[in-house]
Order: sequence, then C-alpha cells, then structure tokens
Amino acid sequence: MAKKRPQSKAGKPQLKDGEIPVVGAREPCPCGSGRRYKACHGRAAAQAVTELVHRPFEGLSGECDWIALRELVPAATVELTLKGGLPEGVPSVTLATVLPMAWPALRRDDGSVLLALQNDTPSGDLSRDLADTLQRALEAEPGSPVAARRVPADGPRLQDLLDPEASFEPVVHPGFEFWVPDSENAAPEVSASLERANAAAIPTTLLSGVDAAYWCETPEKNHLRWVMPYPEEQLLDALARLHAAGASSLGDDTRLVGSFRAHGLMVPVWDLPSSMGAQDCEKPAARFAERLAEALASDAPLSGEERRARGGLTNRQVTLS
Repeated sequence: MAKKRPQSKAGKPQLKDGEIPVVGAREPCPCGSGRRYKACHGRAAAQAVTELVHRPFEGLSGECDWIALRELVPAATVELTLKGGLPEGVPSVTLATVLPMAWPALRRDDGSVLLALQNDTPSGDLSRDLADTLQRALEAEPGSPVAARRVPADGPRLQDLLDPEASFEPVVHPGFEFWVPDSENAAPEVSASLERANAAAIPTTLLSGVDAAYWCETPEKNHLRWVMPYPEEQLLDALARLHAAGASSLGDDTRLVGSFRAHGLMVPVWDLPSSMGAQDCEKPAARFAERLAEALASDAPLSGEERRARGGLTNRQVTLS
C-alpha cells in the first residue's frame, strides 16, 4: 500500500501564503501541510530563484550605467535616491561597484549605507537581490556589514525602492579609497588591502559627451566600451550599415572589434591605440553617435555586404550575463 502523507496536528495554525518563511528544502513546510518545503511552498520560491530576469535594471534611471558598473567598471560610486526619502538615522545611500571582503552591503558607523553591485547573487533577479540587501542594510546596526542570503520570492525590487525621477550619476574613482572615510590615516592592514585592490583596478574614465561610454587603459591597447539602450537586432543592423560603409571606427588606428551582451543590452567595444586617451575619444564618440542615430532610423533592407558585416559582428559577441 502507498504510504499516507503525515497529517498536520490538530489545532496547528495554518499560515497564509504571504506568511510562509523560507526554510531548508528538506524541512517540513511551515504551512503545516506535512510535506517537505521543497515539495510544497518551496516550489514557487525555487522557480523564482532560478527564473532569469534578462533586464534586471529596466525602468531604473541610468539603466546603461547600472550595467556598466555591474560588469565593466572597477571602482565607482553613485548616490542613490529612495522613494519617500531616507529613513531616520541614514544620512546617505551609495551604490558601489565592490566593497571590502566582498560584502553585499555595509552600514557605516555614521549610519550611511554602501550597497555593492558586483557581488554574486542567489537568484535570477539581480534587482530583487539588491533590493533585499538594501532593505536589510537600512535596518542594520551602524558599523556592521550585511551578509548574503536567499531572497524571498515575493520581495521588492530596486524599481520599488528607488526614485525613478532621480538622476543616476556615476563617479569613477582611480582606486578604492572610498571604502574608508579617512584612507590616509587608515590602519596598516587596511592600507595594504587598499593597495592590493588598487593595483588590480584597470584605469577607467566615463566620457562626458555621450551616455554610458567608458574608456579604459590596458597594457597593450586602450578600449572604449559603450553600453547602448537600443534593441539588439536594431542595433546590430545599424552597426552593420556603418561597418559596411567604413564608418564604424572612432578614427585612425581604431576599430569596432565586437560587443558584449549584458543584462539585456549590447555593449559595442572598440580597440584604441595606447596614445588615445579618454579626452581624445570625446569628439569621435559624439560624431559616431550622430552616424549611429541615422543608421538606426533607416528601415531599408540590408545589402549583401551589410549582411556579411552583421554576421561578423554577431560572431564576435560575448555574453557577460
């Protein structure tokens, strides 16, 4: 005979779906059904954890810069604006690329909050994971880091917590001195940690004349990595038109070498000569933006040469997320 499922004890309170806490997969479900959590309310939670949200930053101010800071920029910060203002005792909330010890967030001694963007997250919705960390950081004791945890499936997302009308203005730093309020007088072990982190950071600069374009310096050549807000297929067509026309470069000794896919958007990448600094990119990038706008507006079928160019660009895509 088939085994009967154990019955819940009489009088045991039955929890509503919204009250079910997250427990271990093999533990009894808190709802009182008698089944293991993974076979009961854990099913929906597991699905939410594994279901990938392809554009987690969609709808946020500065979506392209969110992606750049998540995937491309070593050291940067952004002041965040919360809906309804800051809670009492929290003077500021700052997004940071990374934090010491890979902490997801930190509540400083003065009550201010630092939220790290580049940490690994446990679910397929980066926005929900970051929102959960932010909420816990706002309630943490001053002077304490916030640990990672499995996020409730019905928790808020960044889009629920941040003011959509507020500007998103990244500040790119040459190093990680923003980790400590007074880096010049930091303890020896802190100074040593900062020195190691700074040595590994690739020099990066945000261009001022176009949106979400980041120049970076590497030992052999420099690069421009530009997060663009357009649909992938439309952008590939436009880049193919420019490439076939010999108009996809940023000047002499530069070339469009491919692109990244990251969080639902494309990031075209150019190789630059070592002599071409960030300031040297400003005017060529602005002129390219004008050419790209014209190419994006075209709805003519691609020519044979443009289709071949498109195929080459597609083959040189790398997916980051």
